[in-house]
Amino acid sequence: MMLTYHTTTVEETQAVARALGAIVQPGDLLCLSGDLGAGKTTFTQGLARGLGVEEPVSSPTFTIIKEYDEGRIPLYHMDIYRLGESAAEEELGFDDYFYGEGVSVVEWAEWLQEVLPADRVQVVHNLTPTHREITFAATGPRSEARLKELEKTCPTWR
Repeated sequence: MMLTYHTTTVEETQAVARALGAIVQPGDLLCLSGDLGAGKTTFTQGLARGLGVEEPVSSPTFTIIKEYDEGRIPLYHMDIYRLGESAAEEELGFDDYFYGEGVSVVEWAEWLQEVLPADRVQVVHNLTPTHREITFAATGPRSEARLKELEKTCPTWR
């Protein structure tokens, strides 16, 4: 299953993510990809609000992993960009996050393909001259159920 949203403002991008944040469950995995500046961290900020996280959310580019525990369920925000192709070889306890009590959001997840769970939501951010295009793709039954729920609560209105 795939869903595509076209947003023209940061607020619209975050509204889609906020809707997803309200329905994600422990153990869900969102893999974000897109060019630098395409909106991955902006999306994660909206997701955090949907989870009830109040503190500011920023990209964990230098810390690699940032945990937010104050929401409905924990948010594990990862930015793998600095690790590059060696990311999968790092001993950072990825499984503890992927199969933990919260939702994992991984920016630049393409560097972790060999250690990612098979069932996940792929989120591709494309920036055009007029809008952002956010495409969600489910890779298994769990992620498909999440996207069906998102489509009900946040129709692809653009």
